Amino acid sequence: MSAACAACGSTWIDARYDYAAVEQHWGSPAALHGRVASLWRYAELLPLSAPDPEITLFEGYTPLVRLYPYERLYDHPHIYIKDERQGATSSFKDRQAALAVTALKRAGITELALASTGNAAAAYAAYCARAGIKLWLFLTSLVPAEKMREAALYGAEVVRVSGTYDETKHVAAEFARRRGVHFDKGAKAIPGKESMKTLAFEIAEQLGLTLDPSGARWIAPDWYIQAVSGGIGPLGVWKGFTELHHMGLIDRLPKLGIIQVTGCAPMVNAFQAGSATAEAVTPQTLITVLSTGDPGMSYTLLREAALTAGGTMIAVDDGEAFAAMRKVASKAGLSVEPATAVAFAGLEKLLIDGTIQAGETVVVNCSGHTFPAESHILGDQYLLNLELDARGSVTASRDRDEGLSAALRRLDEQVTTILIVDDNPNDRRLIRRLLRAHKHYRVVEARNGAEALTLVEDAAPDLIVADLTMPEMDGFTLLEHLKQNPRTATIPVVVVSAKALTREDRHLLDLYSESVWTKGDYSTRALVDHIVDTLGDAPIDLVHTPEVALATPRVNSDTPAEIAPRLVIIVDDNGDDARLAQRIIEGMGGFHVLTIPNGRDGLRAIYQHRPDLVLLDLVLPDMDGFKIIETLKHDPSLSDLPIIVYSGKQLTNDERSGLHQSISALIEKASLDRQHFISMVNEVLL
Repeated sequence: MSAACAACGSTWIDARYDYAAVEQHWGSPAALHGRVASLWRYAELLPLSAPDPEITLFEGYTPLVRLYPYERLYDHPHIYIKDERQGATSSFKDRQAALAVTALKRAGITELALASTGNAAAAYAAYCARAGIKLWLFLTSLVPAEKMREAALYGAEVVRVSGTYDETKHVAAEFARRRGVHFDKGAKAIPGKESMKTLAFEIAEQLGLTLDPSGARWIAPDWYIQAVSGGIGPLGVWKGFTELHHMGLIDRLPKLGIIQVTGCAPMVNAFQAGSATAEAVTPQTLITVLSTGDPGMSYTLLREAALTAGGTMIAVDDGEAFAAMRKVASKAGLSVEPATAVAFAGLEKLLIDGTIQAGETVVVNCSGHTFPAESHILGDQYLLNLELDARGSVTASRDRDEGLSAALRRLDEQVTTILIVDDNPNDRRLIRRLLRAHKHYRVVEARNGAEALTLVEDAAPDLIVADLTMPEMDGFTLLEHLKQNPRTATIPVVVVSAKALTREDRHLLDLYSESVWTKGDYSTRALVDHIVDTLGDAPIDLVHTPEVALATPRVNSDTPAEIAPRLVIIVDDNGDDARLAQRIIEGMGGFHVLTIPNGRDGLRAIYQHRPDLVLLDLVLPDMDGFKIIETLKHDPSLSDLPIIVYSGKQLTNDERSGLHQSISALIEKASLDRQHFISMVNEVLL
């Protein structure tokens, strides 16, 4: 886990083993018969001798599948895929995550920062979840939302950065340095290459068993083909084959076919120009998982490997890749990710132009599956946004550092979590609005002490605002539980309650709480200032908080400066009806209104912005209002959200009865009365 070589100072760390001893154990594939069917079967040549049973998902040893349809299409026998779609999170990055996270746990590391273009995000999130390691995941804003939600579903803290992958990686490294968090260095670290070389071991073992069922020989393919972004995959694979060759277990090294997408091909550009180093490019491709613009030392090493065995580097464009994706699905029955499609498009070019010669055995890394995370499970509620302005460019170090520092300060604010515990939803919403009027804190809510204790474990709040009088578990009991647990004893608790306190109550609160505020008898601005000061943040008046689109509503001139307007989300696909409702609500004063034209985006906006009221039509183009209501009511953090159904649908008696059990009010569009509408909104929010 060292950051640099003690002898030469290089940050490119490599592992060496007693190859002579390993050769005695690995004389033939048959010698490994009976070992576990995972990458751990090659323990003698791994930096860890065994998996952690609490972490492993039996990663690796994926199938080597013969691609008969492509053999017929191109009249070329012996084309295989290494089907990495079969991994725990459906990509080859499961190998890297498994070894790296196991090493981190054994080293006692409990918090990790990682920058990713997609696949590593899901893999590390899954394995960190199993290891109990907190993961800070930095993704560019171009990474598909499904990938972000998948990582968030595993419990990772997802930070969406408005910059390139190389800028995102720089931000992640700086974030890790500032917070004292371990930063994953990918190809520069030992686990990355060491995990990926098991692909080479498996290919040589499986190809040997395929071509020689007696299991007497390890056999290397003539070609290994992979689409490349940062290069960690083929770097590791090349190391694996060179180790097998060094031990005399294979008679040749395969040619590497390195494929990049035209819109981000720094390696190909440099290779074709005969250069030993690659110049960074700005990615311009729809295939975001391959958008590493600066490959650095990876290119130099891969170029040397390609030239050693007679390999090559070529580029294909986005259109060729997507055409290849359709072809491999329709001809071979394989649903693959865009990166794999790039590899297949490259394979086709190399076959057609004769670079791959007749009779040569080819293995293509089928690096991942197209399967996305379910988009409506989480919405975007667990995404943190880190905006880099022009000064965040990696090309101007001084301005970059200033812009980066400002962006990280904003991120520090966003990752600050405050838990509000109160059985009164109106009181919870008031405190949430007060905080969000001035800060970008992440606010979570609980309805009683028992629910709060569960959220404390999951959300690890930096501060708790708690009522005292609540059902199931009151505030005093909650305080006692918090202070008796060493992991939660230091969390500051601000009490906001209407309870008349006895002398004993006050004594207990003096011991266990940061401060006590009486409901209905405190300055809202003073409370917010106190919370900010308790957290050690800069005072509100000294901080310029940039406006975030949709997230922070503007304050009307007649709204008290210390209280943010209430946020109403209208979900209605009828533009005229939505505008009418918006005008009525905004005319009441003290409200900010968002209108959303469909159900899925409406649900996402509700998750992201946590409104004070939802005005919901029932008939929507993608998912109806009944489904939205059901989804919200099954989420404890949103089950108390006031919902007014505002619809022209003719309701059955059963539908009407069911709605009255789940919503705050029902207004029929056909009989809309302005004053009745206003009084209904006021009544629901009081």
